[in-house]
Amino acid sequence: MGLLFLKYLSGSRIFCCVECDTHLSRHDEIMSKAFHGAHGRAYLFNTVVNVTKGPPEDRVMITGLHTVSDVYCIQCQTVLGWKYHKAFESSQKYKEGRYILEKSLIVECSET
Repeated sequence: MGLLFLKYLSGSRIFCCVECDTHLSRHDEIMSKAFHGAHGRAYLFNTVVNVTKGPPEDRVMITGLHTVSDVYCIQCQTVLGWKYHKAFESSQKYKEGRYILEKSLIVECSET
């Protein structure tokens, strides 16, 4: 295994992995807090960093059929949520390319 390069974010409100404090996204990247995942409340983020993605798969969710990939912390491999690749309902197209991070799997951390 080679060197692991992590991106560090600047700002006053940074979200990190609950297990290892790896930076994931900034508070101003939140598009919505009105989502739910397997562990409860979840946030829709415009962009995230320091994650890897699993293979895309079709899932039937509350809002219809979506093609998604699970996203994992690049440092500790904790499953954090998923990335929307495709929404089949026209009203859900705004989710495409965006990320869901589950609230119980992220913490707000201070800038390093």
